[in-house]
Amino acid sequence: MEHELPPTFGVVDLFAGPGGLGEGFAAFERDDHRPFDIGISVEKEASAQRTLRLRAFLREYQSKHGTLPAAFLDFHAGLTAEPDWSALDAQSWRRADHEALALELGSDVATTRVDDAIARIQGSYDDTVLIGGPPCQAYSLVGRARSRGKTGYVPEEDERHYLFREYIRALDRLRPAVFVMENVKGMLSSTVESRLVFEMLMEDLSSLGRWRGHQYELRAIRVEDGAAVLKQAARPADFIVRSEEFGVPQRRHRVIIVGIRSDLAAKISSARIEIDSTRRSVRGAIGMLPALRSGISSATDSAETWANQVAGMAKDLADVSGAEREYELREAFLSVEQQVRSRGGDTRRGSRELPQGYGSYTDGLLRWLERQELRAVSQHETRGHMPADLGRYLFAAVFGATRGYSPKAAEFPALLAPNHRNWHSGVFNDRFRAQLAGEPSTTVTSHLSKDGHYFIHPDPNQCRSLTVREAARLQTFPDDYLFLGNRTQQYVQVGNAVPPYLARQIAGLLYSLLN
Repeated sequence: MEHELPPTFGVVDLFAGPGGLGEGFAAFERDDHRPFDIGISVEKEASAQRTLRLRAFLREYQSKHGTLPAAFLDFHAGLTAEPDWSALDAQSWRRADHEALALELGSDVATTRVDDAIARIQGSYDDTVLIGGPPCQAYSLVGRARSRGKTGYVPEEDERHYLFREYIRALDRLRPAVFVMENVKGMLSSTVESRLVFEMLMEDLSSLGRWRGHQYELRAIRVEDGAAVLKQAARPADFIVRSEEFGVPQRRHRVIIVGIRSDLAAKISSARIEIDSTRRSVRGAIGMLPALRSGISSATDSAETWANQVAGMAKDLADVSGAEREYELREAFLSVEQQVRSRGGDTRRGSRELPQGYGSYTDGLLRWLERQELRAVSQHETRGHMPADLGRYLFAAVFGATRGYSPKAAEFPALLAPNHRNWHSGVFNDRFRAQLAGEPSTTVTSHLSKDGHYFIHPDPNQCRSLTVREAARLQTFPDDYLFLGNRTQQYVQVGNAVPPYLARQIAGLLYSLLN
C-alpha cells in the first residue's frame, strides 16, 4: 500500500534581510521531512542579499550531499579566502542565485521578477506561504523621532510607510495558504495622514480577496500552557510576540500577524505546537565563547595598553566607590583591577577557538546553535573603543553584575560623565547599557553597527561591546550562519533579523494548521 507523501509548501520571503525568518521555516522538520521550501527571498541591501544567497546555496548543497562543503568549512574557519561557490556545485549555486534576489520592492523591475517567480512557485508545490515584513525605520519610535528632526520631512511622502502595500500586492498575487507579517511594535502607534498605519494595514488585509471568494482570517500567536496557539486579537497589542517566551535569550517584542486563507479557517482552533519555553540568559547563550578584550580606537592599541587603561580605571572607580561608601562596588572594581593586571598582555581581540564541549550540549537552543562539523567559531572579533568609553563600559558591567540592573546616567560617577549637555536631561538615560549575564538580553538592534553603548558585555574583565557572533547567538542564528560584507554591515544584518529559533516554532505552529 502506497503512503501519501507529506505536503511541501513553497515559501516567498519578502524584505528578507539576512534570512532569519526564512531560516526558521526552512529548518523546521517533521518525520524526516522539511515541509517548507524557500522559493524566493527578496532583499535590496547588497551584503544581506549575499548572505541570503550563500545560505540558500549551503541549504541546497547539504540536502544533496548530506554535509557542508569542505571549502565552506575552511572559509568559515578563516583558513582560506571566499571560494567560487559555483565551482563547488554549479547546480546548487544556480538554484541559490534564482532563489535569493537582489531587488528593491516597489520598482518596476522587482514587480516583474517577483510576479514571474510567484507564477513559477504556484505550480510547483502543494500550496504556498508568504513571510516577511516591511522595513521598520518609518514605523519605529526612534526612527520617527529622527525623521521628525529632518528638515522638510513629510511622513506622507516617506515611501517606507507604504512598503507594506508591496507585501499586500504579492499576497494578492500569490494567494498563499497562510502568511506571516512581522514588524516592530512602533507600527501600532505610527500615523500617516492622521491615521494609524496599523489600521490601514488591517483594512487592506481584511478586504483582500473579497471579490475572489477567499479572504483571510487574521490571528495573533499566543502562548497558553507551554504551547503556541492562534487566537483572535481583541486589541492591536495582542499581536505582539515576546521572543523570550519561546526560549530565545532576548527580550525582543515584535508585532506578528498570521493570516489564514478562509478555506482553511475551520482548522484554526486545532493549530497548536509545544514550544521551548525555557527561560534563557545571556550567559547561557554566549558565556562559553572565548573571552576577548576590546581595542583602543584613539591610541596605539596593544594588550598592555588596554590592560593598563582598564586596570587604572578600575582603581579610580574603586576609590570613588569607597569614598561614597559603596563598598560592594569598590570590591568588584578592585577584583577587576587585580584580574586585568594579572593577565597583563595575555589577552586577545579575536578568537576562532571552539569552546570546550562544543557540540555536546543537551540544551535545545545550544543544540540548535552549535554544529559539530565546524572547525572554528567565526566572526568573534572585537572592535575598538574610545578610552573614556572603556571606563563607562567597565562601570556599567560592574554595576550590572553587582546591582542586577544596568545603571542610568545619574548613577554614573562624575569622572565618567561625557561632555554632553543632555547627559543629565534624561534623554540619554540608557546611553550606556550593560547586558545582564543571568537575564535575557535587551532587544538586539541594528544600532549595534554604530557603537556598542547599548550592548556592553556582562563580563567586566572583558570591558567591551558584543561581537557579531555574540549578537548572532542572542538572535539565535546557528554558528554556521555567516554574515557577508564588512563588520558594520554584519551588525546591521544581525540586528534587523527575526530570531530563527522563534521562526522555526512559528513554522511548526503553521504546519500543525496546514497538515
